[in-house]
Parts: sequence; C-alpha cells; structure tokens
Amino acid sequence: MLALAVAPLAAQEIPTEGPVPTTALISASSKNSVPLDAGQLRLQVNGHEAPISSITQVAPSRAEIAILIDDGLRGSFGLQIKDLQNFIDKLPAGTPVFVGYMQNGGVTTAQPFTQDHMAAIKALRVPMSAPGISASPYFCLSEFVKHWPSDHRVPRFVLMMTNGIDPYNGSTSIMNQDSPYVQAAQQDAQRAGVAVYSIFYNDAGMRRGTFSGQSYLQQVADATGGQLLSGGLTPVDLAPYLRDFNKFIAESYTVNFMASTVREKGNTLVPIKVKTSQSGVKIYAPESVHPGTVQ
Repeated sequence: MLALAVAPLAAQEIPTEGPVPTTALISASSKNSVPLDAGQLRLQVNGHEAPISSITQVAPSRAEIAILIDDGLRGSFGLQIKDLQNFIDKLPAGTPVFVGYMQNGGVTTAQPFTQDHMAAIKALRVPMSAPGISASPYFCLSEFVKHWPSDHRVPRFVLMMTNGIDPYNGSTSIMNQDSPYVQAAQQDAQRAGVAVYSIFYNDAGMRRGTFSGQSYLQQVADATGGQLLSGGLTPVDLAPYLRDFNKFIAESYTVNFMASTVREKGNTLVPIKVKTSQSGVKIYAPESVHPGTVQ
C-alpha cells in the first residue's frame, strides 16, 4: 500500500540532471574604469546562492563578434558604414568578426567569421532598403544563434542594427508588448550563451512602432546580458554607440559555476542572478543560462 501511495508522487517529480560546469557571460560596467572585484560578486542559480568556480576577464581577441544588419534599413544607413568600418579596423588583432544581413527570417552571410578585418570591412554594403525584408529581426536572430557559424568555445557577442519591430505580433501599440517570437529569440540566445547588443535604426518603410521596436530590443538585451546602445530617434552618428559596444566587450567576464538542469516542459534554461556589492560597478548578466554551456 505504501508503494502504491508513493508511486504517483514520484511520477510527478521533475527530473534534475547535473550539476555540470556552466558559464555566464557578464559585463561589469564602471564609469571610472574600476576593475571588477571578484570577491564582491555574488551568484544565485535557480533562486539559491551558488559558489563561483572562477571569474575571467574576456580577452577581446578571443571574443567572437557577429554584426547583423537589417537589409530593410533606410538608405541613409549607407552614410554610417564608415563608422562600422572604423570600428572593425580598430578591433584588437585576431578578433573574429562576422558580417551578415537579415533577410527573410534568416541571416545572409556577407563574410564568415574571420580574423582578417579588411575582409570584414570590404563585406559591408548599403542595405537593400526593402521594407520588411527581414520578415522579423527576431526570426533572424533565432536562426543565427541556433546555428552559430563557429564551434569555438569562446565568448559570443551579437550587434544587431534594426528597428526591432516584430510585424508578426499584430498591433505595435504600447499595449501590445508580449511577443512569443521575441521571447523565443531571447531564449535561443540564452541557450547559445550569446550577449545581444543592438543599435536602433529605422526601417525604410516603417514610420510607426518605434516605441515597440525599442522596447523589444531592450527586452532581448536585458535577457541576455547585452545592451540597447541607442534609443529614441535614428542616430545620425554610429561612432558613439560603437565605442560603447567596444567598452562593454572590454569590461566583460566569464563567470564559471556548477548548475543543474531542471527539465520542465522541455525548458532547459535555469534562472540566475549576478550581483555585486562593489561601489560604482553595475553588472549586466543574462537572466537565464543553459547548464553545460561553457566558454
């Protein structure tokens, strides 16, 4: 009788696997360039305090940087290409760079990951400026991070240039900011260990939904430990935002710890929180990670 009573309870338990070595990619931003004090960093995994195995500052030359440009951007984006070229040219020698254009729910490769920065610079071109050609920037992001075009276990960064509007979520009003496609994109990026940064830039055909697009880009950034580098109107100069992006990369760290996978309805992401008591330092970290992802 006891066995019969226990069996139904056991059948309802959610199986836990692990713990396994896991990495979170974070950024420790400081206005005064104060180095991160690892001793003041605290980690919670699935709501519980967890020890940190190691903290390593990201060497920019080891980080993979993917630049994804919405092919539907206004033609005026061509005036900004010089800023992108300068950004790539000034990256530390050996930094792998990818250049791609978001089209039809995917990313068309202009230049695969390369340490030849001149090749990446030459791959940049003026967007096609065809309204809505990306289908949805979040479809494109999902497909890209799920099939990341490199098998190296290194820190991964995406820089998206898009208006951020999800045309498949119905109305773009302030009252409709719950897109399953945006949610899917951020979760795919979390599983791949990718920090997503973005620069807002208007589409050739979109004149409405600016708030909606920026809100979604901020949501993905918050979820993955990245940043929405520009807000408000379409920038007339990308250089300040690219400098900020470069600074965030330089202030990034990999945090290594052990995490157990809790499988619940196919979801293998585990929520984490990374905080510091260090004065003048702000931590940007992913909201969830996939246990077993190591960089």
